[in-house]
Amino acid sequence: MMETEALEHLVRGIVDNPDDVSVRSRNLRRGRTLEVHVHPDDIGKVIGRNGRTATAIRTVVGALSSESSLRIDFVDELNRRPRR
Repeated sequence: MMETEALEHLVRGIVDNPDDVSVRSRNLRRGRTLEVHVHPDDIGKVIGRNGRTATAIRTVVGALSSESSLRIDFVDELNRRPRR
């Protein structure tokens, strides 16, 4: 699961609380989803202005992936809501 490791590495480099970053892979009916869990203070950094950082992360990880239906959700650990 190279995508999982690459995603975790990228996100840890962006946030202020890298020890709170975890990535969980889930296989759902519509394909595989990678859930990125971050500290609540870091969700804004991961999403970025107008979602630009999140889009860039998805682009890089998507390029590494051989799956066409890979999905990445960012989860605020406090609210536990996925951000798309």
